[in-house]
This record gives sequence, structure tokens and C-alpha cells, in this order.
Amino acid sequence: MTYTTTKVLTFDEFIIQHGDNPRYELIDGELRDMEPTGPHEAVTGQIIGYIFVEILRSRRNWIVPKNCLIKPPAMAATALRPDAIVLDEAKLAREPLWRKEPICNGNTIELVVEVVSTNWQDDYARKIEEYALLGIPEYWIVDYLGIGGIAFIGKPKQSTFTVCQLVGDTYDRHQFRLGESILSPTFPELQLRLDDIIPRQ
Repeated sequence: MTYTTTKVLTFDEFIIQHGDNPRYELIDGELRDMEPTGPHEAVTGQIIGYIFVEILRSRRNWIVPKNCLIKPPAMAATALRPDAIVLDEAKLAREPLWRKEPICNGNTIELVVEVVSTNWQDDYARKIEEYALLGIPEYWIVDYLGIGGIAFIGKPKQSTFTVCQLVGDTYDRHQFRLGESILSPTFPELQLRLDDIIPRQ
């Protein structure tokens, strides 16, 4: 990930200039180019597929929008763009910006997913705090390359799928490695292993 400008942007400026471009998010007024690679997008697509199947199977009134920004209410110049997000469609009336832009502030979010790339510090530290403050019940960190810090994924570094479950105002973290079935409180019947989503090319 790169920082593409030294000019500090407001949330409104970011929406006008980059709101519909999935490459960018805004962190404390700094524009961040997330530089997605082909393998990163392939992993994201696989995960969304598994989530969508579970939503259909369980007949929940949830949606997985193609493009959605999260605006933390307490952060004036931040717009987070998770790789995947699950929203409760029945609660979207509570989202003041939703009718005009695909933006939500946390009230409707059931699950967020970040697929780790060069911005692993944000995924494991900054965003885990932001998402907990927003009250998002579950957060997946998919580190298919095993590039996160040793403090987060252990030693030796290896591919890791972290399921964060909100307990009180912080996340309990449960890690899964290759060959292990991933356990999700949001989707208790999910049939998924890290092996199923790692790119073969």
C-alpha cells in the first residue's frame, strides 16, 4: 500500500474524488492506495462466494455489497473500505448516507473481511480497534501469504486465517492454519478451510 498524496483530505473531498474507486480508502485524512494484486482479488472473490452461499442457505436478510465504505462516526477524515462486508438489509434505514452512497457507519454490519497485503499493520492493529469500536460482531483477517508480524501470526510465519469475535468492546482472536476448518460464530455451519481459498497460481 502506498500513501498517494501529502494533501490532507476531508471525508467529503474523498467521496467526491475517490468514493467510487475501490483502490482507495482514507485514514486520518491520508489517501491510501491499497494496490490490490490479482491473487489478492482472487482470494477476496472466493471468500465472498462462501459467504454468499451461507447467506442463501440460512435464508438471512443479509447482503454483500460490491463496494461499501465505512465511516466511523468519531473519525472526521476516515473512510474504511473492507475487502468484504456483510450488511443486515433490514437495518439499512438506520444508515443516513446509504440511499445516496454505499456508506455505512456500523449499525448494520454483521461481518467485515480484510485480505492482508502490504498494509498488514492496519489490518491487525488499526482496523481491529476501529471495527471493535463500531461494534461489528465479527472480523476476519485473511493472511494467505503469511506476511503479518510475528506478534500477530506467530513464528514461523505461515498462512493464517484469524476470526475475531466481539466480546464486550474487544475482539477474541482465534487463528486457523492450513488444513484446519474455520469456525465462525456468524456462520456456524460454514464449510471453509484456508486451503480452499489460497490461489493455485
